[in-house]
Amino acid sequence: MKKSRIILAIAALAACSPQKPAAPPAPQPAPYELSVIPLPQNVQIDASQRFRPDTLTTIVIDAAADSSTASLGAYLQTLLSPIIRTAPVRLASGGSASANSIHLRLDPSVSGDEEYRLAVTPSNVVVSARTNAGLFYGIQTLRQLFPSSIEHRAAVGRRLWIPTGQITDSPRYEWRGMMIDVSRHFLPPRDIKRFIDNLALYKINRLHLHLADDQGWRIEIKSRPSLTAIGGSTQVGGGSGGFYTQDEYKDIVAHAASRYITVIPEIDMPGHTNAALASIPELNCDNVSPPLYTGIRVGFSALCVDSARIYPILEDIVREISAITPGPYFHIGGDEVTKLTHPQYLAFIERMQSIVNANGKRMIGWGEIAPANLSPATMVQHWKKDSSFLHAARGGRVILSPSAKLYLDMQYDTTTTLGLHWAGYVSVQTAYDWDPATFLSGVADTAIIGVEAPLWAESLIKVEDYEYLAFPRIIGVAEIGWTRQRNWDGFARRLQLQDERLKALGINAGR
Repeated sequence: MKKSRIILAIAALAACSPQKPAAPPAPQPAPYELSVIPLPQNVQIDASQRFRPDTLTTIVIDAAADSSTASLGAYLQTLLSPIIRTAPVRLASGGSASANSIHLRLDPSVSGDEEYRLAVTPSNVVVSARTNAGLFYGIQTLRQLFPSSIEHRAAVGRRLWIPTGQITDSPRYEWRGMMIDVSRHFLPPRDIKRFIDNLALYKINRLHLHLADDQGWRIEIKSRPSLTAIGGSTQVGGGSGGFYTQDEYKDIVAHAASRYITVIPEIDMPGHTNAALASIPELNCDNVSPPLYTGIRVGFSALCVDSARIYPILEDIVREISAITPGPYFHIGGDEVTKLTHPQYLAFIERMQSIVNANGKRMIGWGEIAPANLSPATMVQHWKKDSSFLHAARGGRVILSPSAKLYLDMQYDTTTTLGLHWAGYVSVQTAYDWDPATFLSGVADTAIIGVEAPLWAESLIKVEDYEYLAFPRIIGVAEIGWTRQRNWDGFARRLQLQDERLKALGINAGR
């Protein structure tokens, strides 16, 4: 009995003594969350395995690939620099992807021009597409699969990896655009190119430049130098304004093309023309130029459309801009015209359509042009209640830019300082949570070529102002244009995960 009591006492003392702490569990990798925007069509991710590029990783392209494919290889190398230090390596046509490589492969079996396929194994990555545009979009998805630290390209010692899996993807609409107003306030070429780079990350493929309005003329016309000498000399609120020389404009267009973005130039007419009227007296019915205008009122100006002398001037403008714009489009504005009769307006629009077509371009105009006798090849851009259904009925295509949804110059809410709110407050959810297919009565989804978000610049001065109102709403617009099956909750979570990427890119994003 005494022995058993001693044993029990020792056991009790042992139970009360401090125990050696158990070894902490091995750290587990954080679960992988897909943050890619626009959301791809088909995604299969296995985060239990990873592909990790290193200094020995090579970027390979097929031997039969063209120089644009080689440029994409160099572009991808820049994104991954300094981790990948070698130049792209050519493979024999049809060769299989080698170990520790990222292979950009042109594959005629891929159906759509913008479709791509992405296959990731622990050994290599293969991006396949029928066209270089498809490869570019595959690269943007690959880029977003990497951590946001990929955007810190000068950083040393980054640890980049992506999960294994497969993605097959193609866009819903062919037109996924943004309009930047540089007429109210001028943005220099470097800022436009910065926008192009950031829009390309989210597969935006159209950049509409609003180059002329009442407050400023922003593109050099060599045969009519007074347009920039006078009309380009100011902006809203005063100041020196500015304009793009034709060489600067061509450089912008070329940079956009390298990011698979088509530039659409707009010269607004017959209204919104005070800068032109102030520059060329012959555009006025009384042959007298009005003073330059630096306010934000609209609807007070109009060309003298019944005068034959204005049309050679307009032909010179369309001809010179068309010659330096490789894309197939020319936008003539056509909105908010109050100084002309309806017959005068329609006759002008139809004559401009002939001028634009004669220069090898397809005309685009704001929704007010729809009642004119338009070719089905002309496109109508809806922004408010209009007659877009008439153009759809004649077989024409419609770009959706509803002001209450997609006008990026609208304030987020009542606390927003920049922007306006005449069309309402446009939160990120308001801009995202709607369906183009059911938006316009009488305009079927088959008549919709896509979506475009305009950013007017009455209250914007510097590029950070433009970024604040554009981002993150333009990211949602990109998904509207690309992704077929969408829901707000899923997008909101992925957008939250994009926050660090936007910061890494130095984008002055709004809420």
